[in-house]
Amino acid sequence: MKEILIIEDDPEIIKLLEIHLTDLIYQTAVAADGALGLKMALEKDYDLILLDLTLPSMDGVEICKRLRAQKGTPVIMLTAKSEEIDRVLGLEIGADDYITKPFSIRELLARIKAVLRRSDNRKETREESTAMTFEGLQIDVEKRKVLLGGTKVELSPKEFELLVLMASNPGRNYSRTELLNIIWGYNFDGYEHTVNSHINRLRAKIESDMANPNYILTTWGVGYKFNEDISI
Repeated sequence: MKEILIIEDDPEIIKLLEIHLTDLIYQTAVAADGALGLKMALEKDYDLILLDLTLPSMDGVEICKRLRAQKGTPVIMLTAKSEEIDRVLGLEIGADDYITKPFSIRELLARIKAVLRRSDNRKETREESTAMTFEGLQIDVEKRKVLLGGTKVELSPKEFELLVLMASNPGRNYSRTELLNIIWGYNFDGYEHTVNSHINRLRAKIESDMANPNYILTTWGVGYKFNEDISI
């Protein structure tokens, strides 16, 4: 049974979510305080976290940042803010989806199912994969570990997923929109700059020369690809 952590301080929203999630045979845990929510999220492996942006003691942005530094638990952010900058911020810090209040419970449940489905698909892919080795770069998919010249590289969940996707298909060109849809699950245009930001951070961690990358190449006018000419 899937278990969902609700980090939210509005009692009415908590009650609404608990009722509908229980009806779908999900187990729920609740934290009405930001610091407590982060503690619970780090101590246990939940299948999904519903995270409010505005919380007592610690806001959702800080929670997501700290969580992403240690775990890849899927996160859907709940917030009353609807400006694009807030949506972009949610994506940049690693949220898997973002919905604004007031929201349709039917839409939220559909997004929860979609995020859980993508998470399950990624787990299946990791189980099928083993390890990949390129020139100086080792990727252990199952252990979510990357070594560069024998030294461990700390990647965020989205950086790791981008690297695994492209390294699994050397030479295949991916557009920014395609990467956005595959990794983030968004089926609309407009947030391609989020992909650029993550690619740049990934390159900064694995490339010795950002101006002349060896692993993640830019395909001008298309997007990105993993270099097929390096030995495996």
